[in-house]
Amino acid sequence: MSNTVRYSIVAVFAALLFLPFLGQVHLFDWDEINFAECAREMIVSKDYLRVQIDFQPFWEKPPLFIWMQVLSMKLFGINEYAARFPNAFIGIITLLSLYYAGKRVVNEKMASWWVLLYAATWLPHFYFKSGIIDPTFNLFIFLAFLQIYLVRNGERKWLHSVLAGMFLGLAVLTKGPVAILVALLSFIVYVIVNKGLWGYKISHILLVAFSALVTTSIWFGVEIIAHGWWFMQEFITYQVRLFNTEDAGHGGPFFYHFIVLLAGCFPASLFLFQYNRKRVTDNEPARDFTRWMWILFWVVLLLFSIVKTKIVHYSSLCYFPLTYLAALQLYRLSTEDVKIKGWVKGGLLFLGTVLAIAITALPLVGLNKDKLIPLIDDPFAVGNLQANITWSYTECTWGLLYLVGIWVSVLMMKKHFRKGMIALCITQLVIIQVTVLHFTPKIEAFSQRAAIEYFKSFEGKDVYVRVLGYKSYAHLFYTKKLPPANKNYYNEEWLLTGDIDKPTYFICKIMDADKYRALPQLKETGSKNGFVFFSRMPAH
Repeated sequence: MSNTVRYSIVAVFAALLFLPFLGQVHLFDWDEINFAECAREMIVSKDYLRVQIDFQPFWEKPPLFIWMQVLSMKLFGINEYAARFPNAFIGIITLLSLYYAGKRVVNEKMASWWVLLYAATWLPHFYFKSGIIDPTFNLFIFLAFLQIYLVRNGERKWLHSVLAGMFLGLAVLTKGPVAILVALLSFIVYVIVNKGLWGYKISHILLVAFSALVTTSIWFGVEIIAHGWWFMQEFITYQVRLFNTEDAGHGGPFFYHFIVLLAGCFPASLFLFQYNRKRVTDNEPARDFTRWMWILFWVVLLLFSIVKTKIVHYSSLCYFPLTYLAALQLYRLSTEDVKIKGWVKGGLLFLGTVLAIAITALPLVGLNKDKLIPLIDDPFAVGNLQANITWSYTECTWGLLYLVGIWVSVLMMKKHFRKGMIALCITQLVIIQVTVLHFTPKIEAFSQRAAIEYFKSFEGKDVYVRVLGYKSYAHLFYTKKLPPANKNYYNEEWLLTGDIDKPTYFICKIMDADKYRALPQLKETGSKNGFVFFSRMPAH
């Protein structure tokens, strides 16, 4: 089988997994809608240089991923599918990159395990069906590390140095200077572990830095020339604040990301416990790449465990080294005289059972919500549960089938590890698709659909729509808001009490409703699933 055929198989496999049904559920607040709205506002304002939100400067993220969404929206229209398509495309490129890297570092069998495992792992797969920045950022960082590895272990070292800097620069243009921080910390650790540069020259490092600088200047340099330093200063200030404070209440304990990776990267995460210090291959370059992956894994995990803001996708860069290290163990287990450790099998059974129970419980919660509501001391959660969603006991079958699939697969591993692992991966691929296609829309209906439908009712109308008491970008994207002619719009107090010039509509969560009911100028127009709606008409 030729290389072209092999890569074509990987590409078709990835396309079938990631491209269909991207637009079947509304974008989720915040991040998905945040970035999609930035892209929409670029199109509306025709200002493709500076990122905006609510038609005001947005200095939290650089523009590369937003540009990708703009191109997608030009192709598919301004909708959910277009917002998520860039990551689906990145998913195809990612699996191709994994196959290339695995084949280059070890061999085709290991590369195949890596591709299959990555696709069959919960969060790595799920994120390619999302509209968040991280899958694209993570790919660029990984490609930068792959090129750095090839500087030492490949030919044409100058070319790999340039490519390493280019991919690092693209990562900066995707998410910001955190890319430089991760790369620099990892390189410092690598030099310490290796007790020197060993195979790298100062000229290589300088070329990487120069290439990264040139790449980032595509936007940073042009922005500074066009608008001065103010926007860059605000951008850098925000990045520093993100590391020092809990942004928007997203805090958590130090071990938060350890738990996220253990559960969210099932089943790959369990195979890290199969690792031992014995050689995995006879190939020194392969051991060098493994060293890079371990360093990247721990640098990212510890860095974002220290950072005050804790959000699930902050540790998503760990998916690349984690699945690589796990795939190495799968390769050993399937080709060498190595047995799967008992506690790895036990972990697969235990954690898989927990996940299967959670999936089985979803319909049970929906069917028995009237019994659960009196036990919940959160009026907004109670309101969410009142959403009119149809559930049936037959939907529990998916969780039960998942449970059976896990147990059968793990039991098969005792005599036929390869067959058992393939069965587990197939089970994972099926249940992930079921979750995305069947359960996610129902979860979205509970959590936010009432608000989204409210916003969509104002699409194309000359009104003000405002969210009160909580943070959201949904009202901007789903009303298809245009730049406000009256800048007083940005003043919430003016909308609530001032001399407004348009009908104004408000939404808040039920626990904040009494505060706004006390304002005589507001008229309560309804409520649904934990959200309360108000209106205010102009005096003339």
